[in-house]
Amino acid sequence: MAYSQTTWASGDTVSKTRLNNMEAGIAAAALQADVKHLPGVTTTYDNAGAHNSIFRGASLGSAITSTQASNISSGKFTDLYIGDYWTINDVKWRIAAFDYWYRCGSTSLTTHHAVVVPDTCLYNAPMNATNTTDGAYVGSAMYTGEEVTVSDTAYTGLTNAVAAIESAFGDYVLTHDAYLANAVTSGYPSAQAWSTDRVCDLMTEQMVYGSAVMQQMSHSGTLVANRGIEKSQLPLFALAPQYINIRASWWLRDVVGASDFARVGSYGNADATNASAVSGVRPYFLIS
Repeated sequence: MAYSQTTWASGDTVSKTRLNNMEAGIAAAALQADVKHLPGVTTTYDNAGAHNSIFRGASLGSAITSTQASNISSGKFTDLYIGDYWTINDVKWRIAAFDYWYRCGSTSLTTHHAVVVPDTCLYNAPMNATNTTDGAYVGSAMYTGEEVTVSDTAYTGLTNAVAAIESAFGDYVLTHDAYLANAVTSGYPSAQAWSTDRVCDLMTEQMVYGSAVMQQMSHSGTLVANRGIEKSQLPLFALAPQYINIRASWWLRDVVGASDFARVGSYGNADATNASAVSGVRPYFLIS
């Protein structure tokens, strides 16, 4: 549309150039408002809140780059979104959250970070050699890495997971504090304490499902000791719950009773089983 010189009823004259400039401004504003709806175009703010709200699922390559690490440590998370992944040593390592631990811990964690989980179990192992939850998660062979034998096979808990994570991400791995259950009374976790410099740990029901399912929240009116930092669902599992359901059972660290820990079942169900059962090890860890 083009305009000739126009005289308003008031007698004011509006030039052709001014009207055409007005039209161009309106069109530009409309284009800016609609650009986010165009295929292949994403507009967002560069911060944890915005990037935690978008699932993209794009490949980030076969190794973390210095630019990607810088975009994480800056807290902007530019061109990184939930579900994006690196394929390293035949494992897809997928971004599950941004700044999940920020300002948490016995010492406040003020390093911007991404939480990463593998798409599949790294391997299988029991929580303990026998069907006991004594000592809760911190007392388990899974946590300590103590070698245990079940059905003539030796296992070393999270030890191999730490090695795999450090091999894949090296100095980009960020250790963190965790508030972990370390005692069990009458089948419920009865004490907990800070553990520092954690490389990785098993997830909790809250991280996976967004709430407790199998674990107890109270026992005979007593609030049980499961008040960890991990109090909300990871955005990956909120936005794309199919990544919970990997057609294999995998351990969670929550105590369910005197002999059982929680796990995700192979059919995608919330589950719990004996501590000596051999199930998948699928830990989380932080990078920056």
